[in-house]
Amino acid sequence: MGVTRQPAVAGSFYPSDPERLRAMLGDLLKDARTDQPAPKAMIVPHAGYIYSGPVAASGYARLLNSSGAYTRVALLGPAHRVAFSGLAATGATAFATPLGEVPVDQAAISRLADLPQVHILDEAQCFEHSLEVHLPFLQVTLGNFSLVPLVVGDATAEEVCEVLELEATVPGTLLVISSDLSHYHDYATATRMDSDTSRHIEALDHTGIGYGQACGRNPVSGMLLYAKRHALTAETIDLRNSGDTAGPRDQVVGYGTYVFN
Repeated sequence: MGVTRQPAVAGSFYPSDPERLRAMLGDLLKDARTDQPAPKAMIVPHAGYIYSGPVAASGYARLLNSSGAYTRVALLGPAHRVAFSGLAATGATAFATPLGEVPVDQAAISRLADLPQVHILDEAQCFEHSLEVHLPFLQVTLGNFSLVPLVVGDATAEEVCEVLELEATVPGTLLVISSDLSHYHDYATATRMDSDTSRHIEALDHTGIGYGQACGRNPVSGMLLYAKRHALTAETIDLRNSGDTAGPRDQVVGYGTYVFN
């Protein structure tokens, strides 16, 4: 019998009531609606929806134009609660949100577990928000899909890139990297730092981003290396911080959405 990973931050990072959650997502995606095509990969933020939701929606709105191209999502985000080396996969067979369950691609997990940097470590998954907050967005924009959830610990760009290389070979795969940007600087400092980080991302400079510039520095660096090797281009489509969305400006957190094609 399979084990379902239950939501850890429903009711805090986003509404736990399904109707309220759908309504909130609908408003965010309506405001961000675009005729731009769906990307091959994205970097999107992972804070509470009132803070980073509008920025994340700018990327997820493009998936509404995917015409069913994506049937699985490789979702990589940084570890906030557990320290470990490599990448943490899961033994769960599904991830639940207030909108229902998302099946885990267990064949992919078995395949990735052959890599020395990937381990089954549910301790790193069970309370981690960096993956969970993206699932309702994906459920609303993609409908049915399977999930390859990976929490990234102390891992090199090469180690992350190797995982992305393997996952991207499977048809219908969308690559999603979860990361916020700078943390707890004043508005002007954060704006300057996050603009610099965006320039590194657009240049596919996988060595140019520090931990203070992005909490998801490790998965982001791996994505940039993958993009460089596959001649993808990166575009900044939204760059704001919590001072722009729902918070004061003395200590802000930066959020950016980037698409790769």
